Amino acid sequence: MNIILTGSLGNIGKPLTQELVQKGHAVTVITSKDERQKDIEALGAKAAIGTMQDVAFLTEVFKTADVVYLMETWEGIGSLLDQSVDFEAGMRQIGYNYKQAVEQTGLKRVIHLSSVGAHSKLGYGTLSVHHDVEQILNQLPSNISIKFMRPVGFYTNMLRSMQQIKTKGVIVSNYGGDEKEPWVSPLDIAQAIAEEMEKPFEGITVRYLASDEVSPNEMAKMLGEAIGIPDLQWQVIPDEVLLEGMLAAGVNAKIAKGLMEMQASQRGGLLFEDFYHHKPVLGKVKFKDFARDFAKVYHNS
Repeated sequence: MNIILTGSLGNIGKPLTQELVQKGHAVTVITSKDERQKDIEALGAKAAIGTMQDVAFLTEVFKTADVVYLMETWEGIGSLLDQSVDFEAGMRQIGYNYKQAVEQTGLKRVIHLSSVGAHSKLGYGTLSVHHDVEQILNQLPSNISIKFMRPVGFYTNMLRSMQQIKTKGVIVSNYGGDEKEPWVSPLDIAQAIAEEMEKPFEGITVRYLASDEVSPNEMAKMLGEAIGIPDLQWQVIPDEVLLEGMLAAGVNAKIAKGLMEMQASQRGGLLFEDFYHHKPVLGKVKFKDFARDFAKVYHNS
């Protein structure tokens, strides 16, 4: 098949590209960075240089596709330290751009990377925008099949805690404790997407993705043991303290509030209610595997 991937060579895009090329598919990877072209071509794929904001570009690239993989990222819209950027509006606009490009090219098969929390408009902070984008894509003609992939939190999100650990000796958030919650490896996400590429497409479907279930305290213990700080603790702070810290660091105010609300929804498992109504088979990569990778980055940074 001729497969078009958005998202460049990120934590999902690179292993997904590698697997699809190995399976014999013709893969084109969209990237906004010219310097990525050689890396994409080194994997046996073709590079298409352009942006998600350019509908004409998307339409031209999508013309040859049998399947497209669509995703949006905050980073593709602007700096999270820029107070003037409306990130949610930017994400929704990318969704409209995808819808327009798909409609204009006659594509019939779409895979979209959404998120846990996308089942509801309210209650999940920044994740609400994934609900909006799903609704935009749901407006496509009924003869276009869409597979919405809803991963839970990525293991790699924990890399953001590295500086806290180095400077404060703790992991800090507004949730924590011993209650297990689902997490996912980008490698398992890539494998699931590759599987779905080759399965039949029929109507609109949703698939949740997770690799392991671990509590914040268990995560701190595994990360601590991996980096040589066996007594590493996960410290819980009030919502307003977390928000004040992000604002003091210059984070876009709306994003900061949304992140605080998203993490607050993890307390008591609210964020994962729909996930557990449709719980998937867990992936292969466990958190202890990621802890070893985390340690390599930690000691080399």
